[in-house]
Amino acid sequence: MGKDSYMQGAVCLLPLLLPFIIPKTMLLQIGTASILLLILTGKATGNAIVALGSASEELFRGDRLPILPFPEDIESK
Repeated sequence: MGKDSYMQGAVCLLPLLLPFIIPKTMLLQIGTASILLLILTGKATGNAIVALGSASEELFRGDRLPILPFPEDIESK
């Protein structure tokens, strides 16, 4: 009796799920597009991080900092 009622419930749900079946080709297209987008986003993010690192290196390099005038020490003369 328990097995029959379980199977009967599963069979009753089957007609409700039939209109929502997605074709495998559409799932493949969606999956391929998302993977390609992920790869392109990863490459763009990597390039942006490298550019940011180069810019920060140029900023902190120090050869473009102004030379500060220090007063001469009177005792050393």
